Amino acid sequence: MTGQHHAIQFSEVSKVFFNGPGGKGPLSVLHDISFSIGTGEFVVILGPSGCGKSTILNILAGFARQSSGEVTLFGRPVGGPSPEYGMVFQEDSLFPWLTVKDNILFGPHCRGENPLPDVSACLELVNLPGIEQFLPHQLSGGMKQRIALARLLINHPRLLLMDEPFGALDAQTREDMQELVVSVQMKYGPTVVFVTHDVDEAVFLADRILVLSTRPATLSEVIPVPATRPRDARWREEALFHRAVSDVRHALKKSM
Repeated sequence: MTGQHHAIQFSEVSKVFFNGPGGKGPLSVLHDISFSIGTGEFVVILGPSGCGKSTILNILAGFARQSSGEVTLFGRPVGGPSPEYGMVFQEDSLFPWLTVKDNILFGPHCRGENPLPDVSACLELVNLPGIEQFLPHQLSGGMKQRIALARLLINHPRLLLMDEPFGALDAQTREDMQELVVSVQMKYGPTVVFVTHDVDEAVFLADRILVLSTRPATLSEVIPVPATRPRDARWREEALFHRAVSDVRHALKKSM
């Protein structure tokens, strides 16, 4: 990322869990991983199941600390969770007793913002206008994930961390959500780090793809995606897309 300000610096990061599964002792998950991500870049992390992809997101979000190495976000060490960094999980994580409006306003309310922001712009952005008073059980899975995204966007985060957020959705809804995330990233310009197991999804979304090895994960390969933005459904039909998918599948096989 020469010449571009780094949003993220991961420098020789390792992570060991000292209470492994079944009390079997230390479990090394990440080993000596280094990478940088530029401000406004969309980076996808791919790798075998259990290799530590989510652990990287948890370290970036401030939910976990690395065992060694250095991690900085926007030039500062990660000190803990912050409204500047938003996480979207595979489960929607909405509060079932709160309306859509109150779910979206949860962060500003906790920070004591006065007046509270208007949620209508966020709902328009995620293509769900007029549902402020709905409860989560009245929404489909795709709608819940759109509200989870809106709940982050109302905080104007500089960094979006997305941990397989569309894994539980049907194929068409998943593609719709991918296109939504691309449009949000183009409009607001946050840096995005996205974890997935889906190679097609990775190639559709990413500027670059980080391929991890099996555990303890090392950085096996960094693959730039040869497409300009904005992207839409037509990108899935291009020869470059299919060539990139093939290259990434080959890289994944080598990493295992």
